[in-house]
Amino acid sequence: MDKYEILKKYFGYDSLREGQEELIDSILQGKDVLGIMPTGAGKSLCYQIPALMFSGITLVISPLISLMIDQVKALNQAGIHAAYINSSLTENQIVKALENAKRGQYKIIYVAPERLETSSFLDFASVADISMVTVDEAHCISQWGQDFRPSYVKIVQFVSLLQKRPVISAFTATATEGVKEDILCILKLKEPQVLVTGFDRKNLFFKVISMRSSKQKDQTMLEYIRQHDQESGIIYCATRKNVEVVWELLQSEGMAVAKYHAGLTNEERKQNQEDFIYDVKSLIVATNAFGMGIDKSNVRYVLHYNMPQSLENYYQEAGRAGRDGESAECILLYSPQDVMINRFLLENKSAPAVSMEDLALLQENDEIRLQKMNYYCVTKDCLRQYILNYFGEHQMGRCENCGNCLAEYEEKDITDICKDIIRCIQETRQRYGINVIVDTLLGRNKAKIRTLGLETLKTYGIRKGEKESFLKTIIDELQLEKYILPTQDKYMILKLSQSCNEILNGEEQFFIKVNKEAEELQTKGDNGRSKRKSDILTSKGLELFEILRKIRSQLAKEEGMPPYIICSDKTLTDMCIKLPFNKEEMLNVSGIGENKYQKYGESFIEAIKNYMGGEKISLCYENVLQESEQGILERKKGRKEEFRVTPEMEENISFSEKGTISDLVNQLNDLRDEKSMKKITGKYIFEKLVEEEYAKEEFINGFQQKKVTEKGMAAGIFNDIRISQAGNEYSVLMYNQEAQRMVVKKLKEEWLM
Repeated sequence: MDKYEILKKYFGYDSLREGQEELIDSILQGKDVLGIMPTGAGKSLCYQIPALMFSGITLVISPLISLMIDQVKALNQAGIHAAYINSSLTENQIVKALENAKRGQYKIIYVAPERLETSSFLDFASVADISMVTVDEAHCISQWGQDFRPSYVKIVQFVSLLQKRPVISAFTATATEGVKEDILCILKLKEPQVLVTGFDRKNLFFKVISMRSSKQKDQTMLEYIRQHDQESGIIYCATRKNVEVVWELLQSEGMAVAKYHAGLTNEERKQNQEDFIYDVKSLIVATNAFGMGIDKSNVRYVLHYNMPQSLENYYQEAGRAGRDGESAECILLYSPQDVMINRFLLENKSAPAVSMEDLALLQENDEIRLQKMNYYCVTKDCLRQYILNYFGEHQMGRCENCGNCLAEYEEKDITDICKDIIRCIQETRQRYGINVIVDTLLGRNKAKIRTLGLETLKTYGIRKGEKESFLKTIIDELQLEKYILPTQDKYMILKLSQSCNEILNGEEQFFIKVNKEAEELQTKGDNGRSKRKSDILTSKGLELFEILRKIRSQLAKEEGMPPYIICSDKTLTDMCIKLPFNKEEMLNVSGIGENKYQKYGESFIEAIKNYMGGEKISLCYENVLQESEQGILERKKGRKEEFRVTPEMEENISFSEKGTISDLVNQLNDLRDEKSMKKITGKYIFEKLVEEEYAKEEFINGFQQKKVTEKGMAAGIFNDIRISQAGNEYSVLMYNQEAQRMVVKKLKEEWLM
């Protein structure tokens, strides 16, 4: 059989997704591959299909016991013989599995990396015909990844002991550029086919809700869950204590909820996980110990009660929603206190077995990732764009499918407030954190403020009329733009970068986006996001869906496996749309292959025929796609287009003998049609200049400074030394006419294309 016959017979699909065919073909040609693909993009098919076409065995190395169990169950359901070897088996069971493997009973064997060093597995591998070694969750091999596992580094040694070198394939959903290079280097991939299909999960809706108290979090969480009471969801917490508190709260509200954390017994964790997987309980509250490798396809939302430690962690955990490709929501309930909790957890986590020098670098990397995660929570820009940029997939423009894009913002000039904040930090000699600075600005009569003598400062009470939350938001934004640099310790002392002089001296204005309405949780409606079943199916279609769902649950109980392994919600929805009355029609349903039809097809066909009375009358809204497209067009009316340099603007630019980027940006923004076009920012231009090595940022004497490179000097950029109001020297990047024209040309022809 060729790859498409295998795809249809065993997995029930007619076509491959983006990137799958390229990776499969490369593997079949004997090439090593590295596939970086988002959760739900079908990574497993990329190695499972070649595994069935190779003559020998494929070993899949995975750190995730639950993933192995799920994958093997799914493969056996599809009629493919597979096995797993990990700590969930007894030694006798492992011996039996290896004996069966030697006899050629299995085409695919999942194995934990620690098992590669055992004598029994090495004995098996020395005589087995191993065609391919697949490294799943390949980011675990990198010390700079969020899930570094020393056992992964030993995979190369295991491969070197085999009689012949097999094809090596590696896959991950989250890898920055540095982690990608580590995977390629440490695994010693030979002239590999590297494919990055993109990190975007278009069916996921992202939103951050900022709040200052746990009471607000609880109220918001309860309201959201009540609005989604018929759906399956995960609530992630940072600590075991929070899991227990949230679980007890949901229990008291009469909700069917499970819990999962490392403090429970193995039996409790297993039972609670199964209750969730088998839809006995629609909710689970968990630490990040839960979910890796869980292939439950119908999770409709993931709530984060606390901010995770990194964007890698967040995107991986949020990615457990919507694995069936249907719309799902990822909501993060953010509080500044989350930063302190995570910093404490990072400081007290067990250290890997590495040198002191490497350990210091790992800790520094943890802190950087934590700051980037915090910036995600406070930014008012597109959340999807922020995530994709973090993973190296740079994009301009809004996604129109996240909380920030759909919120109504207005820009407010807060330059004067920023000046007061900076002066207050200066007056306090950069010795305090955010709470002391805000209390001083508000003029609060606190014992601590009096003890420190801060009531005598010029900035004491200078912002008495402002809200505390608004001042803290501004400080967050100043951190995001690197005007304020918090120290990397648990006290987070606020330090100033030299760029602050540009604000103090009136060379730079500072704007903030302010939500026009009070922050509130939005639920999905007709706003451009992926449609739910209720948007696709009529009321009769939804009735049939529930009938088929009950049949799936009954079949799952009979088979002793999770319902989503029988088939996904997406497959049931497709049945309601296509209404199959015979085998040929059922095999055209997405996700139904030969083996699944033989086992379950007739049960679903009989139910559909009975419900429809033998007649095929459409149960879906035929114009649903046209409505969606029209809705998007209507919503986009009145939205401002992205900034671009028009011929009229270019013609009217006045290039000075020398000037700053702010001077040029102000001109460009003044020349644009402000009613129809967004602004351009100096930050965006500077980031592009750094990206193309015209400029760089360096830490000098504890301050972050902008510097020109040799390439930049050749283009007409130079450093100009100035004196601040406090009498200190600082450096500003200046641009001659040639450099200014270069920037405009690049904006027009490259950067904004």
